[in-house]
Amino acid sequence: GSTLRVPTNAFHGKIAHRLWSSVIHWRELQALEPIGSGGFGLVFKGTYFDETVAVKKVRCVKNKLASRQSFWAELNAAHLHHQNIVRVIAATTCIPAHLSTKDNIGTIVMDFAGALNLQQVIYGLAGLLPMDKCVRYSMDIARALQHLHAHGIVHLDLKPANVLVSEQGVCKLADFGCSFKLSSKSDTVTHLSEIGGTFTHRAPELLKGEEVSPRADVYSFGITMWQLLAREPPYEGDRQYILYAVVAYNLRPSITRDVFIQSSLGQKCQKLISLCWDGDPSTRPTADQLLHELSILL
Repeated sequence: GSTLRVPTNAFHGKIAHRLWSSVIHWRELQALEPIGSGGFGLVFKGTYFDETVAVKKVRCVKNKLASRQSFWAELNAAHLHHQNIVRVIAATTCIPAHLSTKDNIGTIVMDFAGALNLQQVIYGLAGLLPMDKCVRYSMDIARALQHLHAHGIVHLDLKPANVLVSEQGVCKLADFGCSFKLSSKSDTVTHLSEIGGTFTHRAPELLKGEEVSPRADVYSFGITMWQLLAREPPYEGDRQYILYAVVAYNLRPSITRDVFIQSSLGQKCQKLISLCWDGDPSTRPTADQLLHELSILL
């Protein structure tokens, strides 16, 4: 049927009871209030077995196949448990008749990580965003990438809007609808026929249809860290021109802002960001190296 099945090899003794479930107990899902919407559906805040949760209802937007792929991609990291990744509690494509709509593809119940995302923190706060806080936020994101990449998963849509910030100020990576599980076979090269993600944060090798690797996330991280520090949009102007210039002319956001020049910490951040968004994926740091470089900054 259409109920999700967790592969038996996903169970590892002690954590078996904490793995996501392929059944949603609908009677336990209560008090849903809308808190956001994305490319493939709506997000609600509610309670599930008396625990505060976020509920994503994935709907068919224009393209049914793309919507389905997005739903399944959301579950690529469902078996992972990490403080900087939003945890999936339960997910299913089976929806009770009284709740179902014709365009409904599936429902995902997740930990509620807060209603605030990094986009809102960067562009919505009137006050200063201290540089050490920017570095700490960056470390949280790098830890999430390190864990994902260690399990052969690439996110492919890292940007401030997809990073939630908890009330405790911890960043958690969310929205895995564009994510991809890399093949464990060393001779398999992965190319994406349809690339999701956000064009301003997309690595040039993906724009050119070249091989997908974890370094694509590191590129997106570089743009995201730049936004944290500069607190400006990465590019202004025509989308097609920006896409072309990123690939053909190595266009990047301006790294000569005062924040990158006026302090030694700013200069170190400038150097790291430039490495992360290098046009050659092999020059970019791995998530492990990134985390090491960030830890030295504090």
